[in-house]
Amino acid sequence: MNLNHPWLLANVRLMPRRFSIEVAKDYFNFASAHFLIFANGRREALHGHNYQVSVAVEGELDPAGVVLDFITFKPLVKRVCDDLDHRTLIQSENPILKLRKKGAGIEIFYKKQKLLLPKSDVILLPLANTSTELLAEYIAKQINRRVRQTFSATKLKYMEVAVEEARGQRGIFRGEF
Repeated sequence: MNLNHPWLLANVRLMPRRFSIEVAKDYFNFASAHFLIFANGRREALHGHNYQVSVAVEGELDPAGVVLDFITFKPLVKRVCDDLDHRTLIQSENPILKLRKKGAGIEIFYKKQKLLLPKSDVILLPLANTSTELLAEYIAKQINRRVRQTFSATKLKYMEVAVEEARGQRGIFRGEF
């Protein structure tokens, strides 16, 4: 069969080519405390999770035929997770909460309650809430920033980050790169 026949070239559609990689290692984890503020304004109790993270990116292949080098990409994801590890994650953009840095502590005011935590134990995240969905978006932004610095020639299109707070219970963010 002549694959260069004009009829074949005009009438056979080639399957579009899309490439992605996914990394989901046991060491992409962080143990953190947090609390949510629900839509009705109720605050849940401060509690913790052993979060697990997975990341998928889609993009163009480089001249070697890879989207990203796994060997360089995995430590980058690990560092983002490590930055959140063993901290209390506080949503600094929630209109119900009032935050004040006082000495070596952070005062968190919720209605008539006050939580006082050591500043060194807290990460103030620019989020409205510390849901798995918004944590996934935050992590995606951190990975995006680091990938652009480390892999400046890479042509990525999309990223998906999943943050699992309990087995089978995860929030997912998908966004353009």
